[in-house]
Amino acid sequence: MTNDEELDELTEEEQTPETEVEEKPDSDSEAEKVAEELASVKEQLLRTMAEYDNFRKRSAREKDALRAEIVTNVTSQFLPVMDNLERALQTDCADENYKKGVEMISDSFIQTLKNLGVEEIESDGARFDPNFHQAVQRVDDSDKESGTVVQTFAKGYKIGEKVIRFAMVSVAN
Repeated sequence: MTNDEELDELTEEEQTPETEVEEKPDSDSEAEKVAEELASVKEQLLRTMAEYDNFRKRSAREKDALRAEIVTNVTSQFLPVMDNLERALQTDCADENYKKGVEMISDSFIQTLKNLGVEEIESDGARFDPNFHQAVQRVDDSDKESGTVVQTFAKGYKIGEKVIRFAMVSVAN
């Protein structure tokens, strides 16, 4: 066969009408199937979006809780250092520059604790609250109302409403 003969065959095939008629499926049932599939995919997408949103919110809550727990644990390890700084400030010192240096360190440390959200629990003269105070002594004091904190032995600290360390106090009878 030559190229001309092949061309003639191809043109004859193109010119002859197809004798087979393709049967088209029922367009209504196909549209219903597509609509059902679309609704199913849409529902699945909405569920996936809701699951992702819940995951994102849960992760954020867990992250915040973990941060608070870490700050609480680390801060509780530094509180004895704070106690020692306060004791150092209460002692008499002949060298004023040395005392001023200790005050500067203490002020810096207090500011750092405040930046972390740590607050000192009010105790001296306050009403005894077992949620924030630990009574280590009861004192008969006619000048103070019963249930009032008379003396603080160790300061208490909290972050928000979470107590890091209870204030150790003596309470008036």
